[in-house]
Amino acid sequence: MSVLQTSIAAMPFLLSLASRNSEAIAPCLLASIFTVLLGGEPHRAAIAWCVGLLIAAVALRARLRQI
Repeated sequence: MSVLQTSIAAMPFLLSLASRNSEAIAPCLLASIFTVLLGGEPHRAAIAWCVGLLIAAVALRARLRQI
């Protein structure tokens, strides 16, 4: 995988770090790892990436509502 593909795969994890919710960091990290590992199978990698991004987006939205 190239650097661009790896950085896109790590996006759910990076968004979860911005949410500062410790409950969302671990699942997003696992989703990012699965995305990288399943890079040879694009459909499965896309599902893992979307699930991780959804978890991170919900955690980030919850943090923004607290402000």
